[in-house]
Parts: sequence; structure tokens; C-alpha cells
Amino acid sequence: MLIHSFHISKKILILVLLFFILIAITGSFAFFYFYNSSQPDNFDDTSLPEEPIIDIEIDETPDDKNNDTKKIIKWVDFNVTADALNKTATLDITSHQNKEEIKYNWIELLAYLACKNGGNFKNFKSSDLDNLVSKLQKGNTMEDLTSSMKYYNYYLESYSAVLGGMIGDYCVEVTNSENSKTYEEKYGLKAFLPIAKNYSFSHYDDFGNSRSYGFKRVHLGNDLMGSIGTPVIAVESGVIEHLGWNQYGGWRIGIRSFDSKRYYYYAHLRKNHPYNNSLKEGMKVNAGDVIGYLGMTGYSIKENVNNINVPHLHFGMQLIFDESQVDSPNEIWIDVYQIIEFLKKNRSEVYMSNKDTKDYDRKVDFFESNLVSH
Repeated sequence: MLIHSFHISKKILILVLLFFILIAITGSFAFFYFYNSSQPDNFDDTSLPEEPIIDIEIDETPDDKNNDTKKIIKWVDFNVTADALNKTATLDITSHQNKEEIKYNWIELLAYLACKNGGNFKNFKSSDLDNLVSKLQKGNTMEDLTSSMKYYNYYLESYSAVLGGMIGDYCVEVTNSENSKTYEEKYGLKAFLPIAKNYSFSHYDDFGNSRSYGFKRVHLGNDLMGSIGTPVIAVESGVIEHLGWNQYGGWRIGIRSFDSKRYYYYAHLRKNHPYNNSLKEGMKVNAGDVIGYLGMTGYSIKENVNNINVPHLHFGMQLIFDESQVDSPNEIWIDVYQIIEFLKKNRSEVYMSNKDTKDYDRKVDFFESNLVSH
């Protein structure tokens, strides 16, 4: 009798469990049905705000002109991959070159994708970009698609500061059928790799690595290993802000972009002849110009000393949202490793223009008509 009772209880227990499982499944289907039916037909869950992985710091600083308070971005963790840069840049450039009805802005696309992946582009999926493009082609606007994204404006401003001068209109020298040179207006990538075309280099993502000369600190740039004398190229057009010796960077050049948002730092230039002889502080340079030569100077109070163990170019980018962030503890330096990978597609070809000084110059002339008179 005891054995028989046990078998009955076991069957009842199984039936009860099956009953509760059925209720749970039915409840789940009911929830999703009523949830979806309560949303409008064009509801898009990608427009919901997503918490970024990083902490976003925005400082409130008094505006001297009207004593109002303005918000200033204090930190940018730029980790957009070269793959994402390539895909969004291609959409932007192709749509403008082909004069398509819908013209994409790669910075807007990247800001949207940052919201989608929580600010971490290790989670970037091409399908997210494809879905965004599909929505824009169907008539949705970026304003509509991002209206509920809490951090979209932050990413848009941050990425505009990083990438704002890299794609747009420019003029480039071309040779016509009569073998005479003229200038052709184009739209596309107008930023260059800092190492001249046909010169080899190597690098790895060393941003944040430890440095000990002078004091313990972190590395705020990307070291491009190469041969002494390799021509160094201006990544973007701008104004030479600093030219001379720095005990940490050796012979170095600092160039500020025309919109004042980016400061490009080129350090450890060659001993004895670090720069193109024509350069002076305050002068304008075009993207793709030869500005200096790779070396191994630095780590010395005394000028013109090679104290760097391996020849390389230290390349860094500082973001400037407010002048209070210049030469202060509030400086914002970003990881440029992925930008270097992206810029490998656009390199400036050079030639020796002066055999006496052994200076090099760019082979194909280039300028931005709205910025530099030619």
C-alpha cells in the first residue's frame, strides 16, 4: 500500500508542475502580445536611452560674457573601432560623391551606434548600422530616431570634436589629358596618416601604459615605430601652436585645428634637423604637408639630445571644449590607435624637394578652399 501511494503522489506532483509551467508560458505570451500591441506601428526600441559603460563627466563653468553657466565635457573615452570608422565614413563619402537623396553624416551615425552599444564599440555590430541606414532610407530622421537617447548629444559633441576635420570638401591637384596641372574639387577623407606614403612603421595600442621619466605617469598617445628621418605628415590642416624643445617630447610640433577643437602633438623628432625648414609658430599648414622627421630626441632638459631608446613618432590628440582645458590638469587626451588604423587608407606621397637641406615636400598639392587661400 505504501508503494502504491507513493506512485500516485509522484504522478500528481508531475501534473502540478506541468500545470504551473503551462501558466508561465501562457503568461509570457500574453505579456509580449499586450506590450507590442500597446506600441505605435513605428515603435523602435533602439531609440530608448541606453546607459553607457563609461561615466560621462560634464562640468558646469561660468561663462565670462554673461555670467551664465555652460556645460563643458570633461572626459571622452574614444574607443570607436577602425571597422566602424571605415563603414560609416564610406556611407558618408559615397552618399555625397554620388549626390544621393539621403546624405549620411558619419559622426551622427557613430553617435547613434554609441548609444546602441553603451559607449563600447567592442560590442559594435554591422547589423545595427544596417538597421539604422534602413530606417533613414524609409524616411525616418536622425532627430526622430535619437529623440529618446539620453546620451546622444554627448556622443555627437564628443565625436565631432574628435573627427570634425577629417571628412569634407577639399581641392586636390590633378594632371589633365594635356599634361597640365589644375585643381579639382572633391568631397572625402581629407585627413592623412602621420607617416608618409611608402615609409614603413609599426605600432600597437599603448595608450595608458606606464611612463617613469620625470615622474610616474601614463602614456597619452600612440608610438609609431619607424626609421630615423621618415617624413612626418600633418594629419589635419591647422595652425602651428608650438614648435621647439620639450624635455619629455624632445623636438616637437603642436598643431591646432582651425575649429580649435583638436591639438595634434608630434614628438621625438630627429636630432639636428627635426622640422621642415619653412615652419614657424603661427603659420598655417595643410593636411598632408611634411612638417618634420621621425627621430628619438627627448627625456632631457638639454636640447637636441637623443635619450629615447627606439626611434619613433609619438602622436597624440588633445580635445579642447574650453580654453580652460589647455595646459592644465583638465586636459583631455584620447586613444588614437584606431584612428591611425583608419588613416592608413590615406597617406601623403612625398619627394626630396631640396637636396642641400634634404627636406621633403608633398608630391600632390592639396588645400581646403574655405580655410586656406591658394
